[in-house]
Amino acid sequence: MGLFSFTQEIAIDLGTANTIIIHNDKIVVDEPSVVALDRRTEKLIALGEKARQMQGKTHDDIKVIRPLRDGVIADFHAAELMIRGMIKMMNKSSRMLSPSLKMVVCIPSGSTEVEIRAVRDSSEHAGGRDVYMIYEPMAAAIGIGIDVEAPEGNMIVDIGGGTTEIAVISLGGIVSNMSIRIAGNDLTQDIMAYMRRQHNIKIGERTAEEIKINVGSALTDLEEPPTDFIVHGPNAMSSLPMEIPVSYQEISHCLEKSIAKVETAILSALEQTPPELYADIVRNGIYLAGGGALLKGLDKRLSNKINIPFHIADDPLHAVARGTGVALKNADKYQFLLR
Repeated sequence: MGLFSFTQEIAIDLGTANTIIIHNDKIVVDEPSVVALDRRTEKLIALGEKARQMQGKTHDDIKVIRPLRDGVIADFHAAELMIRGMIKMMNKSSRMLSPSLKMVVCIPSGSTEVEIRAVRDSSEHAGGRDVYMIYEPMAAAIGIGIDVEAPEGNMIVDIGGGTTEIAVISLGGIVSNMSIRIAGNDLTQDIMAYMRRQHNIKIGERTAEEIKINVGSALTDLEEPPTDFIVHGPNAMSSLPMEIPVSYQEISHCLEKSIAKVETAILSALEQTPPELYADIVRNGIYLAGGGALLKGLDKRLSNKINIPFHIADDPLHAVARGTGVALKNADKYQFLLR
């Protein structure tokens, strides 16, 4: 950065669960998409990991919000504060004048015009001068290292926090896509409901998330089973403390319905795929990205069900963000970026 070049280029993966900012090919911000606001003044108290630690532990004066729901902006004011705050985090080191920003932001492939406009407005209010958009599956494909402009079909399944994006990509465009609102957050809700129903224990979102990370599984029979996870919480009836070990088999039963919906969506995206591209996909396999790709045994289960090999991206959590970063560097070359 020269002293007089005041344009900063950043790529933002605005996710329901996490927001990642890339600057100069480096991940400079990787924080949960959560903000804590003062109820009376609507001022920002904390964001990212600090706000996430407040979740479920606040008093009446503080509200903790996730500005994005199902991959799209649900709270405009909070989203703007969050984007602005995270850009500030990134610029902590430099005490320069606030630069004008050139941004590439990724959005779900099923976004409506109104939802796209909400992201654009939030980004512009947060200081973006040139704002480009890229669809999430396209960004994931670039992040995995697929040549998206090649005349061959590649299928991406990006399981995020709020949406699962399924897309067939060829010649720099999306040929067929499905965007379903079943993703990581739904699995967390499934676990919360199951624990209450089956074990009569009340748990919060953070505990359910920990259960999912430690013993979440898509198969009831894993080659390297994780050890049981111990859950502490109050009994729903008597409010006395309980301690319950949870096994991965239990969790795989409880996630069954949601995972079956993802399978159905993948099959219906394959149904809409032209036969020539279908042949390429069978040959190349299907790529899994996003945090949901880390669910134990998911790739194996999908491969068995659909008879096409599934590959997990090298760094599934950051694939979309890295792809957005590559798109930012080639903003002039890539035709599929939306202005």
